[in-house]
Amino acid sequence: MKLDRLAVLIFLMAFLVFYTPAVAKDHSDGPTHDTIEAAGHAENVSSRTQEEAGHAHVNLGEKLPLYSCIPFAGMLLSIALLPLIAGTFWHHHFGKISAFWAACLALPFIIAYKGLAVYEIFHIILADYVPFIILLWALFTISGGILLKGTLRGTPVVNTGIILIGTILASWMGTTGAAMLMIRPFLRANDYRKNKTFMVVFFIFLVANIGGALTPLGDPPLFLGFLHGVSFFWTFKIMPHMITATLILLILYFLMDLYHYKKEGATVPDDGEKKPLRLVGTYNFFFLAGVVGAVLMSGLLDLGEVSTLGVHRAVQDWLRDGLLIVFGICSLWATPTVLREENEFSWFPIIEVAYLFIGIFITMIPCLLLLKAGPDGEFAFLINAVKEPVHYFWVTGMLSAFLDNAPTYLTFFNTALGGFYSGLAESDAVPLLMTENAVYLQAISSGAVFFGACSYIGNAPNFMVRSIAAESGIQMPSFFGYILKYSLIFLIPTFVIVTFIFF
Repeated sequence: MKLDRLAVLIFLMAFLVFYTPAVAKDHSDGPTHDTIEAAGHAENVSSRTQEEAGHAHVNLGEKLPLYSCIPFAGMLLSIALLPLIAGTFWHHHFGKISAFWAACLALPFIIAYKGLAVYEIFHIILADYVPFIILLWALFTISGGILLKGTLRGTPVVNTGIILIGTILASWMGTTGAAMLMIRPFLRANDYRKNKTFMVVFFIFLVANIGGALTPLGDPPLFLGFLHGVSFFWTFKIMPHMITATLILLILYFLMDLYHYKKEGATVPDDGEKKPLRLVGTYNFFFLAGVVGAVLMSGLLDLGEVSTLGVHRAVQDWLRDGLLIVFGICSLWATPTVLREENEFSWFPIIEVAYLFIGIFITMIPCLLLLKAGPDGEFAFLINAVKEPVHYFWVTGMLSAFLDNAPTYLTFFNTALGGFYSGLAESDAVPLLMTENAVYLQAISSGAVFFGACSYIGNAPNFMVRSIAAESGIQMPSFFGYILKYSLIFLIPTFVIVTFIFF
């Protein structure tokens, strides 16, 4: 243990030595902590304008080198490799490893950019991570209080039907809500099957990702588009794309399930008298509806803004987060403990996600800043290459597979607006993009949603579904195993077909 601690300390010191000078390049032009204070206390200026006044003259994305993304890469490699080569160590210390990589980014970043770096870290924690984990916790808690009782056995037809139902639900209650609601009944229905890994993977593909493409409630990037003027039902324009991808993957799933069902010689076990299916804890659906309503409310109301630690957030966003916590607590209070025990509910999956994603969110700050810098940052080669709908689909998608798909969507959404309607106000340009150049917005929207299925960190529920399945004793593929054995073989060819048909 002492050697481990020494190794971590040496690595951190070495990282600071080579990283800080690079990040501090041109630092003499950068702002100090006074910039943040000035932005926070400027009089007679709106809160959003205050933010712009303090940060507009320095764009960190234009200054950061490409290798400032090394901590993010280290975080991903840790998730990918350590469970394989040091499983016991990872299981007991994944929180510390996440904190270590977060520190590798945060400490030199703050040394180099002081107040501005502190602002960026606070911003991603308060504006992104906190609402992210509150929403996940609420949906995880509430769905854990809904139990499907009765005789349900996972034959190929039944399993395909369950995944299809979850895919349909995902657009209306969010991919996270649908995944958390359906995964436990799906796993219980197949507890007698031997090969269950591919089942969970296809569940992630469809219920946790592609199913959310139909409405802004389905997935965060579409909700972000809704906030920027894309009409609520415009996303129905990507229904053909969603149906195509869903049908291809459902057919592939059914054929694989049928093959393994026959190969295993599986027979539905005799559970005695067949009991009719019934839901217990149905009052939790009211809490789920409350969550969906709170999310929608945060996009429709404008109650002004408040500043917290220099970060401006809309009042309705804080109100939404508070309501989600209340709904989660109400579910805990209303649901008997015995029901959650029957549902095999535990807190470990949400704890694992909370620990890992704080590291992911902090270490990906440079990646997001470079992306937002557009043609003026180190990702210029990528931004400048995006011209046709096919480019928007694949570049938005591939970045969304490993970064936060919401800011990725917004980056290319603004790229398209700037390319076609430079100089027009957003309120005037967005309706034109939805009509005159709808194919570009379709490419951005479908890419951001679909490609989230390509990795465990591509979308919020992916890792949670994986964690719940692993807790149930299913041998889930590693980070790279998921990509190599499933994403490249099943998803990428599906997206190629979608490309040829629509883009």
